Amino acid sequence: MSYLKTSLALALTATLVLLSGAPALAQTLSPPVYPMRDTAPVQPELPPLLPLRDRAAVIDRILEERLDTIIPQIMREEGVSLWVLMAREYFEEPVVESMLDARSMAARRRTILIFFDPGEGQPIERLTVSRYGLAGLFEPSWDPEAEPDQWQAVADIITARDPATIAINVSDLTAFGDGMTLSQHRLLMNALPAEYHARIVSGETLAIRWLETRTPSEVEIYPGVVRIAHALIGRALSNAVITPGVTTADDVVWWYREELSRLGLTPWFHPSIGIQREGADAMLRGDTVIEPGDLVWTDFGITYLRLSTDTQHLAYVLKPGETAAPEGLRQGLAASNRVQDILISHFETGLSGNEVLAAARAQAIAEGLDPSIYTHPIGTHGHGAGPAIGFWDNQNPDPRGAGAINPNTAWAIELTSYSAVPEWGGQRVDFRTEEDAFFDGQTVRFLDGRQTELTLIQSGE
Repeated sequence: MSYLKTSLALALTATLVLLSGAPALAQTLSPPVYPMRDTAPVQPELPPLLPLRDRAAVIDRILEERLDTIIPQIMREEGVSLWVLMAREYFEEPVVESMLDARSMAARRRTILIFFDPGEGQPIERLTVSRYGLAGLFEPSWDPEAEPDQWQAVADIITARDPATIAINVSDLTAFGDGMTLSQHRLLMNALPAEYHARIVSGETLAIRWLETRTPSEVEIYPGVVRIAHALIGRALSNAVITPGVTTADDVVWWYREELSRLGLTPWFHPSIGIQREGADAMLRGDTVIEPGDLVWTDFGITYLRLSTDTQHLAYVLKPGETAAPEGLRQGLAASNRVQDILISHFETGLSGNEVLAAARAQAIAEGLDPSIYTHPIGTHGHGAGPAIGFWDNQNPDPRGAGAINPNTAWAIELTSYSAVPEWGGQRVDFRTEEDAFFDGQTVRFLDGRQTELTLIQSGE
């Protein structure tokens, strides 16, 4: 079924539900499910996109699964008794923002969330100390009429439970674990009895593990989210969008933005289009017109159903009479594919990002490759929580890569391999590539495959 027909079918279904008065939950649509694969499909069809009501239902279902499963696991493994999170309206910290239900678009005044582990295998308490509930996912635990001081209400909850440790989100290293502002920290400490001050610990690791861990439901739908990105990239790098000799790099960038707006999708960064050209010293951008013989690079990412993608693909613009890209360009992409293979072979639970970087670079260089590796976690955020594996401007150990690699995490396998292209007079060309993948603790698998052949764009005869 074509994308247009599928979209019309979805719209008709939604209309019939409204007209029939049937309960929305009974008619909820689910996102299409695709298996993980090794090779990315070439210019695939765009999968059907869910209506907003159905997107909300999926988001809330997955959020409940995450709260039910990830929170008990990480609190117990990290030995934390109680975790306090806070955010103010329009100043949401990353963890609280990820815990808001699909209808709560902001924290609403001051939202305070508390997780408490009673021990002995009892369920984790999930409390909200705020004027507004959160879709039944947290138990409302503040009566402003009885106790007008919100932070005193928090202190009363804490003292009644007498936890051994109290985690708050403060971190020198990562924004994901640094959500407790100075003013809110001061108010908490003023309300909390002095005997509890020594029990305060950093919630940095809890924040990272909450954000980086993917549940089975997320893993099931993630390939379909990546397929959406692959489909849009496939269209952008085609004659449907690019007319060689006419279309500029910025024209393609803004086509992405307009198309995402039309589809109701959200980019998490402004897309990029760059051009490498025989004889040109650097990547060409902006108003540069795409010409036959160019190697076109794109970097593109969306967030859909609270899962992010980050993809870089390459396309070659055929010269009149050509039917394939020059062999040197094809071999350049193959070299970057080989660096991908080397990198993912070194993933191991418990190793640091720095250790994986060093091992992968050493093997790639020993094989005669010229790599630069800058892979990062992905998931709730595009540049996600967890250890980095190199940076484009730093191929040495970095404090941001010191953390351990954990299972059930998603990764943007981002890197390049530089190659001299004989057909371009030995010019050193940058073969950037990026594909989204999942690490289950044993194996890294690409969510919707990876690019192994240059996309070809036709030129007029």
